[in-house]
Amino acid sequence: MLFNSYLFILIFIPLCLLGYFLLNGFKKYTVAQCFLLGMSLWFYGYFNYYYLLIIVISIFANYGLYHFIGKFRGTKKSKTLMILGVTANLCVLGFFKYTDFFIDNINFVFKSNLPLLHILLPLGISFFTFQQISFIVDTYKGKVGKYGFLHYASFVAFFPQLVAGPIVTHDELINQFEDLQKKRFNTENFTKGLFMFAIGLSKKVLIADVFGAVVNYGYVASERLNTVSAWIVILCYTFQIYFDFSGYSDMAIGLAKMFNIDLPINFNSPYRSVNINDFWDRWHMTLTRFFTKYVYIPLGGNRKGKAKLVLNILIVFFLSGLWHGAGWTFIIWGIMHGLLSIISRAIKKPTNKILCVLSGFVTFIFINITWVFFRADTVTDAIFILGKAFSFNFAPVDPIIINAFRTPELIQLFALADVEQKFPNIIAVIYLITAFVITFLLPNSKKMYDRFKPNILTFVFTFLLFIWSFLSLSGVSTFLYFNF
Repeated sequence: MLFNSYLFILIFIPLCLLGYFLLNGFKKYTVAQCFLLGMSLWFYGYFNYYYLLIIVISIFANYGLYHFIGKFRGTKKSKTLMILGVTANLCVLGFFKYTDFFIDNINFVFKSNLPLLHILLPLGISFFTFQQISFIVDTYKGKVGKYGFLHYASFVAFFPQLVAGPIVTHDELINQFEDLQKKRFNTENFTKGLFMFAIGLSKKVLIADVFGAVVNYGYVASERLNTVSAWIVILCYTFQIYFDFSGYSDMAIGLAKMFNIDLPINFNSPYRSVNINDFWDRWHMTLTRFFTKYVYIPLGGNRKGKAKLVLNILIVFFLSGLWHGAGWTFIIWGIMHGLLSIISRAIKKPTNKILCVLSGFVTFIFINITWVFFRADTVTDAIFILGKAFSFNFAPVDPIIINAFRTPELIQLFALADVEQKFPNIIAVIYLITAFVITFLLPNSKKMYDRFKPNILTFVFTFLLFIWSFLSLSGVSTFLYFNF
């Protein structure tokens, strides 16, 4: 089930909220938590019942490990069980996500012809696997208290963050499920959550999906691109993935807030970064936190000399690329970010405003270029599109690209003003300028969330944004990070 669907908005979320708070109102706290867990599993199983079996087995297996690691805490058995648990989780993730990738590379290296298994990748497996790995490791370290199975299962399966994050830790979520003060319906939290959900929905439906239409055409018909068209396509993907993933994260935070649950912020204006390390402090922040805490620091971090520091950074970014997808394009993307991260560490962070702007511009261009590898199906395709971008062929923009920006409501608006006849590219220009303004100049959703006050102004803003987005749900599109 998708957040941006009629079924979710009109049926699932009203039913879920009503049932949860109604049961809590009668002080049926355990029944209410069971209801929320059941709805979360329905949300996940709606995509494919096969997914449901996998996550249920994973929850039971990891909760069993948690019990035995705690039982043998302080002994060698505890460490052995922790290692087995982490390994088992990674093996499951590897089987579903990377089997065909490894078979394909074996066939290439050894000139063999092993058949691909075409295993169906369960949605969100990368997210809930990492979440459970963090739980197992923290249990071994003695940082996890006594949790019942119901609250643990809810921690893993809570529907707002289940499929595409943010990646939460046990102390951020389970304690909130146990707090009786959060069982009561809270009007202010609900309105704040609805406000955040509307912002996220608009990012996805009104912005990301429009840019996505341009990107899909550009990558399919890349041979038709000239320099200008190629850069528009590249820039459109930069905005598409930002508004798509940050939109999902905003919706997740908003939905959780409706249930009086606080989820961590996952984005903080990442394209305003002055260097690549700053970018990773702002982009997919919970993933950066996971790799820092459970990979980078255990490897030694920056404590064992410069050579080890370089190696540790490259390992982290290699794994980050591999986590995002089973392909060399993702690995190259990760390594490129790792190499620039090493260079950025060697250069003092600029403090002068002009140097900050210049450094930020260079970082943004680098991000645009590396996103090409992230989006392309093959390394060859990525190189081909970048070749088009640097071909210095400044022909007119492909009219199909311009037409992809022409959403029905804007077509009607500009038809009334008779503007397009004089300026045929006006809608595309407006979309790109709007994306730049939102990304670089306006307060981000985190600041808007922190400053939120329930008044007539925010009500009108939320209502109009929600209605516009809702009426634009002509076609349901999945979120980009569902593929990872």
